[in-house]
Amino acid sequence: MNDLKKLIREVPDFPKPGILFYDITTLLKDPVGLHRAVDSLANHYVGRAVDRVVGIEARGFIFAPMVAYRLNSGFVPVRKPKKLPYECARVTYQLEYGQDSLEVHRDAISKGQDVLIIDDVLATGGTAAAVAQLVESLGGRVAGLGFLIELEFLKGREKLSRYELHSVLKY
Repeated sequence: MNDLKKLIREVPDFPKPGILFYDITTLLKDPVGLHRAVDSLANHYVGRAVDRVVGIEARGFIFAPMVAYRLNSGFVPVRKPKKLPYECARVTYQLEYGQDSLEVHRDAISKGQDVLIIDDVLATGGTAAAVAQLVESLGGRVAGLGFLIELEFLKGREKLSRYELHSVLKY
């Protein structure tokens, strides 16, 4: 999988000085790279019980529907507040400097359903942990969390230690 790293553009000092941004748009435009990335995310969960695949706004929306398709599961978007038109459940969580919130339709996940959470990058783990909490608040069981990229030096895996986690690429 490390050959996929060649398809990811590294942008220094974005969005602010000192940050190295891993730009996946260069991987997304490559048909073979995109197929390999989606296959690597989905294949890890083939044969497991997965009723719903949750995609976290925004780049989780790119991969989660394709993984859901491969797993013959439904797709559920988790969005920023006031973006979904029906009754929503909300989770508010702490960021490094402040807080954020995410929402999901209350009827998107039912009690006892196995839910796979997909996003593009695992950094500090705060967003993924909040989404896991949101899934569980609706009665769902977290079947696992899958990421295209894991930034190991940020230790996000520690916040998610009670869940099964799969990362395609590690930096």
